[in-house]
Amino acid sequence: MTSRISAAKFPNMQTIKNTLAENFGGPFPKLGSNQFGLDECPDLTGKVAVITGGSQGIGFGVAHTLLKNNIAKVYILSRSEETIEGAKASIAKELGQDKTDRIVWMQCDLSDWKKTKQVAEAISGDTDRLDILVNNSGRGIMTPQLTDYGVDLHMAINHMGHVVLTNYLLPLMKKTAENGNVVRISNQSSNLHRTAPSDTKFASLDEINRDSGPNGQYGRSKLASLLYTRYFDRNVTQKGNPNLLMNATHPGFVSTKQSVKDIHEPFPVSGFATSHLVEPLKKDQFQGAVPTVYAVTVTKSSGQFICAPATPEEASEMASSDELMDNLMELTRNVVRDKTGGEAVVTM
Repeated sequence: MTSRISAAKFPNMQTIKNTLAENFGGPFPKLGSNQFGLDECPDLTGKVAVITGGSQGIGFGVAHTLLKNNIAKVYILSRSEETIEGAKASIAKELGQDKTDRIVWMQCDLSDWKKTKQVAEAISGDTDRLDILVNNSGRGIMTPQLTDYGVDLHMAINHMGHVVLTNYLLPLMKKTAENGNVVRISNQSSNLHRTAPSDTKFASLDEINRDSGPNGQYGRSKLASLLYTRYFDRNVTQKGNPNLLMNATHPGFVSTKQSVKDIHEPFPVSGFATSHLVEPLKKDQFQGAVPTVYAVTVTKSSGQFICAPATPEEASEMASSDELMDNLMELTRNVVRDKTGGEAVVTM
């Protein structure tokens, strides 16, 4: 008697190719069903961008690409002046001093929501338009820690800090969109959003402060990025702002400080496999920047999960839950308001 196994249990060849394209570097990105390269980035003359974490890693790859394609101004938000000076030196050498002079650095720690609000207000007072917002900066797979507010550091930076920033930049972006421009926002998520604890409810601060391990903490924050993307699309884009788009991205396995150095903080020994043994399979910072550049310069859709190089993919069941989405945003509003004494609020 022969047994038959349904073909549905096995991924088809293109699914396999997409998985390789999404996650690994070298020749693998060319296997993806939806292709996009940094050389396809359109001319950005006259446009203005904000990039968090734009002085290194994927954020630097995005900033470099936007400047190469003539963007008028790029606000880079990061914590380290030393790092931004190194980034400026690289751009001056590769693109020229004119492009370097278009960078405006603003020191910003996204776990400090009062400061984040002040930075957003300063940007809004310095420019009359904002076409691109790249919510890129983040805490990688590291041990759980709390901020000075007493909030999980992964959630505070990767999700809540970017929500505060977006919230206070939103009037400027709406104005830009109302003038006939397409405004695009990207949130850096990951396919590791699937490692979020299975009992995630986003029901309380105690829940998100609970130690779920390095992978769980990271995965939950990336799940939040996806849920926030869907929430924004439903409550902003689809409610009278069709030129204001937000998408989440998955860059793949990229050689950055997170995967080379930070991984040893939670995994001093086993992290060696991630930091060194699989290094040849990783993407460089420019390959890692591809889905973000696509999301903030080309796409005409909103509320999607765009995986490298430019393929919209289905997210996990939790990332598709309206209940989790609404719980998350209610919790975000309450925590930000309460921890800042009302000095920073989320109105979306």
